[in-house]
Amino acid sequence: MPYIRRPGLTCRLVFVITAAALGSAFQHGYNTGVVNAPQDLLMDFIKDSYRAHFEREPGGHAVTIIYSIMVSIFCIGGMVGALSTAYVAEKFGRRGALLLNNIFVFIAAGFMGFSKMAQSYEMLILGRFLIGINSGLNAGIAPMYLTEISPVHLRGAVGTIYQLVITISILVSQVLGIPQVLGTEKLWPFLFGLTVVPAIFMLLTMPFCPESPRYILIFQGKEVTAQKALTWLRGTGDVHEEIDEMKAEFEAMKLIPKVTVQEMWTNPWLRTPLIISVMVMLSQQLSGINAVIFFSTKIFEGAGLNKQTSLSATMGMGGINVLMTILSVVLVERAGRRTLHLVGLGGMSIITILLTVCLVFKEHSVWFSYFSIVLVIGFVVMFATGPGSIPWFLVGELFGQGARAMATSIAVAVNWSANFVVGLGFLPLVTILGDYTFLVFTALLVFFVFFTYKKVPETKNKTIEEITAIFRQKTYQ
Repeated sequence: MPYIRRPGLTCRLVFVITAAALGSAFQHGYNTGVVNAPQDLLMDFIKDSYRAHFEREPGGHAVTIIYSIMVSIFCIGGMVGALSTAYVAEKFGRRGALLLNNIFVFIAAGFMGFSKMAQSYEMLILGRFLIGINSGLNAGIAPMYLTEISPVHLRGAVGTIYQLVITISILVSQVLGIPQVLGTEKLWPFLFGLTVVPAIFMLLTMPFCPESPRYILIFQGKEVTAQKALTWLRGTGDVHEEIDEMKAEFEAMKLIPKVTVQEMWTNPWLRTPLIISVMVMLSQQLSGINAVIFFSTKIFEGAGLNKQTSLSATMGMGGINVLMTILSVVLVERAGRRTLHLVGLGGMSIITILLTVCLVFKEHSVWFSYFSIVLVIGFVVMFATGPGSIPWFLVGELFGQGARAMATSIAVAVNWSANFVVGLGFLPLVTILGDYTFLVFTALLVFFVFFTYKKVPETKNKTIEEITAIFRQKTYQ
């Protein structure tokens, strides 16, 4: 049952959420979007750097291949970081891991920011790989930390903050990347170097935040210290019920041997929530969101907007994504995780069908082009409603303390892997299927709707112990 006393959103809790989310999710979103606006400038830099290295012009598609590697290696770094989540989070703690992770940011910013001065596209690629490691670790550790410090009735809303910051930072990177700001031949290195700003913010704020009380109690065995940390976060000494719930989680954890990857798969208590975690992560990345964003500018141009206006409309779409994610922060504790995820996936599946119709018949009437703009915006709205944010924190809700780090590590690694596969395979898919490309995502979305309806439990207002008990009961049924 939920706690009778429902601790609110204290100023201290807001401070900790801001320090953890801004310092971590901003890296994830900013470095995802930063390469889009200055693409032509980066390709010119690669060409000049290649010429300086080898004293000849790059042949064939060399520049395009190097640029593709520079973009996609961010996801490779993300996979490496995600797979390291379990070890780092348990070795250094949640707060300690987030702080240490900033080492990658400063090294990466140095490589990327000075790459033009050194005329080295290799430095840019290495920097992108290192910032990818940082973002992969952040994507695993930050939502875990936010889940563990939040009151039960605010856990979903707080967990959604990670995705909210991602959407904001993508929009910021798009705005900063336009020619009127930093998207120029001389200033683009500053665009990449600015990634140190959220790292500096975290280093200035995070030391004042407590370690996760759950980590302190369950991994370090320090009940008094855990109680002090929880008291500081809640602004009250009346935290006995939460401490008792953590103790119950600790006792349940003793029933499971040391959690390894093998144990995650062989133990039915853990295998079912792991499959659910992997599937919700796949539903986010295989939903077609990246494809719709990629197509958006061309769809806007097809409706008669010029290139500059189309780019502005694409940024406006990013703004809508931010606003809808803010709305989902409120809705997630009212409608529930499962409901919002189903609504989002179901809405996206319908929109992909309609969008395919519009793309196929766009030459017959200008109204198909105009309607496609509405559909693109609707797709982003549906994504932000649930699939954009829920997977990041749902994993942390499905597992007890002993298995949470390992499960998060696996699920987030799958997320980055799917992101990489979509980025690598989307253009060839478009070449083969053309205007019918979105039907592939329709099929995937329908499958994920069915899976969510049949397998994903509602976790709203349930303690971790209550959620894990659901899977234990199903094992014996």
